[in-house]
Amino acid sequence: MTWIPVTCSSRLDRTAGNSLLKPTDYQSSAGEVLVIGGGAAALSAAIAARRTGAKVRLLEQAEPGLRGGNTRHSRNARFMHEAPSPLAAGPYPAAELAADLHRATAASTAPALAAPLAAQLIQASEALPDWLQSVGVALQPAGDGRLPVSRKTLFFLGGGKALLNALYQCAEAEGVRIQYRQEVLGVQLDGTRVGTVAVRSAEGTTSLRPGAVIACCGAAQANRRWLRAQLGAAADGLINRGTPNAQGAVMLSLLEQGTLAVGDPRRLYLVAVDARSPADDGGIVTRVRGMPAGIVVDADARRVHDEGAETGSTRYSAWGQRLAEQPGQIGWLLLDAEGEQMAPAGIYPPVRAASPEALAAQLGLDPNRLAATIAGYNAATRSPAAGGETAGAETAGWHTVGLSPPKSAHARPLCTPPFAAYPMRPGITFSQYGLAVDPQLRVLLQDQRPIENLFAAGMIMAANLIGTGYLSGLALTIGLVFGRLAGERAAQTVNSGA
Repeated sequence: MTWIPVTCSSRLDRTAGNSLLKPTDYQSSAGEVLVIGGGAAALSAAIAARRTGAKVRLLEQAEPGLRGGNTRHSRNARFMHEAPSPLAAGPYPAAELAADLHRATAASTAPALAAPLAAQLIQASEALPDWLQSVGVALQPAGDGRLPVSRKTLFFLGGGKALLNALYQCAEAEGVRIQYRQEVLGVQLDGTRVGTVAVRSAEGTTSLRPGAVIACCGAAQANRRWLRAQLGAAADGLINRGTPNAQGAVMLSLLEQGTLAVGDPRRLYLVAVDARSPADDGGIVTRVRGMPAGIVVDADARRVHDEGAETGSTRYSAWGQRLAEQPGQIGWLLLDAEGEQMAPAGIYPPVRAASPEALAAQLGLDPNRLAATIAGYNAATRSPAAGGETAGAETAGWHTVGLSPPKSAHARPLCTPPFAAYPMRPGITFSQYGLAVDPQLRVLLQDQRPIENLFAAGMIMAANLIGTGYLSGLALTIGLVFGRLAGERAAQTVNSGA
């Protein structure tokens, strides 16, 4: 198979009987598929619905320059492939993806909801590369040295913004009506159907009566008031890595009307980010990843966790949760000059000083206590050649002896000035709470009845599968795969008059 980007066609001639629809065909919202959102899930839904023969309108709250929500900060998607692929370092069979999903998320999901969705996700993800290229998305060949080697995920050439640009271009060519700066205030139900959708723009507030609605607008992780209601004062120490538009208006309005919730509103997927990051929209570049190269202290200048316990790519997510549990939700990664050379560079330069005491003064920490913490850590470090202490140890390499908490690996002493520090806070990627859906991706009421013309895709329904835990690239797969399926099913609903 040759992986060459395909320019999106502007004609709806793929299915016999489809008429050619143009953007000028829109006279009212009746008979339309209305897509709420502007990221990967929304665009996939809009393109799929349009290709299935429906009129489609997409409402994006952001202005054009900030369109796309959290997709702007993405770079890869997980996909099943039974055979070797030019896009990945080796095969990733369906059984292995299923096992990974179960390991990461099974403890927090309802089997009756999750099992059929997981099966669809796994099988449909195999076609994801072909579909992406059919809509003009360029994909990164594996092993070219520009991105991490992955066996389980594909990478978008140019990242999330390039993905979005291709999807928007295709949606426009297909005839999707795209409207920016459109804030959806809520979806009003009428029994088991959508009645109206309230939309606010610069022209005022209007009500639409679409034939079907696809909610692809994310959850409420950027809503500070909602976060405080779930977490209390701890919410004030969190940084939102993604779009500030994820206020949850659609999700919360539907939950108030008796739709079924999934997940836990107090559970967030967090990563360690630089505390100097903006309150919103800092993205992937704000992560702090160098914990194994140094030590982490809290606001009392004391170590609280083993910095050598996680050395894989998920270490920043483990530390995100730990920081959230700290007083003030803050911590500092401390490095000496050698450790700074080993640690991945951050988007902001570290704070530096000639001594631990001087560094503490810049950080607002107790100088004597920080100096004592570093001295105690240094005294406890042992090299692999240190003698009997390493014999029979479960972890090889530098480690500590007699220190609580221990550092089980990479426990080099911090001795070489200048000393450096990265201030860290927990950064929210997404909340693991949302709307329950059935296998047709229709939103469910609390009595398990589906809302006949209301579908959901992306992070607003992702908690059906990932109520806790996470797998790299899974969020984009959920958005792209379920967006496409929801679009097809919404269009079929409208076309059939159901």
